[in-house]
Amino acid sequence: MTDVKKTLELISRGTEEIIKLEDLKKKLESGKTLRIKVGFDPTAPDLHIGHTVIINKMRQFQDLGHEVIFLIGDFTGMIGDPTGKNVTRKPLTKEEVLENAETYATQVFKVLDRDRTSIRFNSEWMSGLGSEGMIRLAAKYTLARMLERDDFENRYRDGQPISMHELLYPLVQGYDSVVLECDVEMGGTDQKFNLLVGRQLQQHYGQEPQVIITLPLLEGLDGVQKMSKSLNNYVGITDTPDEMFGKLMSISDDMMWRYFDLLSFRGNEELKAFRQRVADGANPRDIKFLLCEEIVERFHDREAADAARETFIARFQGGAMPEEIVEMTLDSGGDGIGIAAALTQCGLTSSNSEAFRMVKQGGVRIDGEKIKDRNLQLDIGFEGVLQVGKRKFCKAYVK
Repeated sequence: MTDVKKTLELISRGTEEIIKLEDLKKKLESGKTLRIKVGFDPTAPDLHIGHTVIINKMRQFQDLGHEVIFLIGDFTGMIGDPTGKNVTRKPLTKEEVLENAETYATQVFKVLDRDRTSIRFNSEWMSGLGSEGMIRLAAKYTLARMLERDDFENRYRDGQPISMHELLYPLVQGYDSVVLECDVEMGGTDQKFNLLVGRQLQQHYGQEPQVIITLPLLEGLDGVQKMSKSLNNYVGITDTPDEMFGKLMSISDDMMWRYFDLLSFRGNEELKAFRQRVADGANPRDIKFLLCEEIVERFHDREAADAARETFIARFQGGAMPEEIVEMTLDSGGDGIGIAAALTQCGLTSSNSEAFRMVKQGGVRIDGEKIKDRNLQLDIGFEGVLQVGKRKFCKAYVK
């Protein structure tokens, strides 16, 4: 893709912030191959698709012809990044970091092009920097600026300890950008401060400052909380094809577009066409099939994606109940509970408004019987299987 405007539209899709967009435009217009860096401290290498949002963006840059640097923070991983934490994070041993790094690399190449990915370890330059080099680096940033970081500021105000090594973490991450002469660095929204430090340090060293791209956290299958294994609202990249397909089909029709934006490699024009098809009356389920197939194929293969679709149709669209159904006790406060609130509490809809819409569309059943009354009340002592669409089930008890 040589059209800079279209390139910017593609890169911007699903991002939270680009600092500065005008700088990125100039870099793209220069025609040079850009160096794109993303750093990983390999502390939790068992990935779900929420983790791949940033990896997908890396792949987009690769497909545009740019160089991607997968930076494994084996040095910073032994420091422990406090980002978003109100306490000091326990650092990892060198052995733990290297073991996790190997697992990370194996998983990310399900998305990235191995031949177009440069893997680097920041111990390459940090281990040899020495105490004198670290002091000189620390002299380029002030404590006042460092305490502007929200988590540091909050802990300082609350009297929580801040170890000196934690103050070094943003400096080390920023220095990585100097050594690698990065044009772009990407990270989650919680990494914004660290990314800005890199931009500022590059200026100190006489380099053109990197563009910063932050990406959001992907909501889980419930459409509310961020995707997390602890919340059991995740799709693991090592899930079986059937598990992956079934989980993805359970997301709401509205959330489907969010997943397309953050997870799909389809072009913007194609996604616009999908939205138009639904607006013109197409069944959102059929569009969701395309999302599920794309993601299953990415982490397995095309044959597995086709088979998962057929399995899903046979089991759920054919009217079969799943073998295991989530059970939930609903607290009605002593007055019973409306059907919309019940569906939302069970996680079958993302909101009461979506629940009302599903009732209106005829997509809600109780024990197999279609519900038409959006104001239906479930009394205390109710027990039954709530169903939304062909895929979502919950055995509910009202107390």
